[in-house]
Parts: sequence; structure tokens; C-alpha cells
Amino acid sequence: MTSTDTPPPFGGRLLIGATGSAAVAMLPMYISALRGAFTGTVTVVMTHTAGIFLPPHTVGLFADRVVTGTTPDDWARENHETLAAEHDMMAVLPATANMLSVTATGAVPNMLSATITAADFPVVFFPVMAGEMWRKPAVQRNVEQVRQDGYHVVDPPWGQRYDVGLGGFVETPMPPAPPQFVEVIREFMPQR
Repeated sequence: MTSTDTPPPFGGRLLIGATGSAAVAMLPMYISALRGAFTGTVTVVMTHTAGIFLPPHTVGLFADRVVTGTTPDDWARENHETLAAEHDMMAVLPATANMLSVTATGAVPNMLSATITAADFPVVFFPVMAGEMWRKPAVQRNVEQVRQDGYHVVDPPWGQRYDVGLGGFVETPMPPAPPQFVEVIREFMPQR
């Protein structure tokens, strides 16, 4: 393949776990970028806090399906076991320090963490948090434990972002650019 060749489209059944970070507001941009190369299905499972930052009905404009776990009437069809059985891979974007901690300890306080624990397919975490948080020894221990347990954690690129509360730019771990996100999904999506 030459540098002008576009990689071929790829498919599969992707589950995206969305956690409670302000960065979740960019999720539609990532799903849109994915749609340029990915021919499979995209299901998004959102934590309660993710749904505060980005309404599930907005995510539903981009994903094939959105699961929040908040409607008991859906629990028979949409639970951690069915989500794990119906997908080939999971990407957790954004992955908060809390979700990394929950995964590292095996806790399952919500539908997303229960699905991660039930998964027998590749799970890739894309951490997004404040730089001070990322540097903490406890967070780095959790990242290492998550990796030792067989999950994949993509080291975040660092960049400048404007912090409204501080009124200025801060150096912080960032989500990957959408094309890099798509390439990581391509890399870890099992061939069917």
C-alpha cells in the first residue's frame, strides 16, 4: 500500500463505553470519523454521569444503539451479559480515572463496568483527565493493573486545552485525534 492508498473499510460489532468526563461531549465527532472507515455496528453504553454531559438521545443520532441501564424495562434485553455477548470489541472513550480504578479493582458499580468485567474480547481504554490526576501514583498503579489484567490502555497525547474555570490554557492529557482513534479500533477489532 502506498501513502496515497486508503486502508480498506473494516467491520465488526463495536461497543463504546462513555464515562463522565466533559470530553464525552466530543464522542459524536469520534463516531462520525469512525463511520468513514467502519462498516459495522456501533453501540454506546453510557454511565449516568456521561449522560449528564451528553444526552443519550444526542448520541443516538450517531450510534446504532445507546444503552444507559436506567430503564428497568430494558434490563432483560440490555444488560452486561447481553452487551458482552453481542459485541466483538469495546473502546472506553473517555476513560476517567474513576473508570480505570473501578476496572483495576474489579468493582462493578454500573452497567459499563459490569460489561467490561463480563467481556471476553479486546477492551481498549482511552484515558482523559487532568494532567495532575494522570501523574498521580495511584492512577498510574491502576493503569498498570488494568494492563496486567489483559486490557489495553492507550497512552494519551498531551496538549493545550482551555480551562474555563482557570481562565487559561493548561497542559493536559488529551483524547487521541479521531483518525488515531479509528486506527486503534482497526488494530484491535477481531477479524470475523
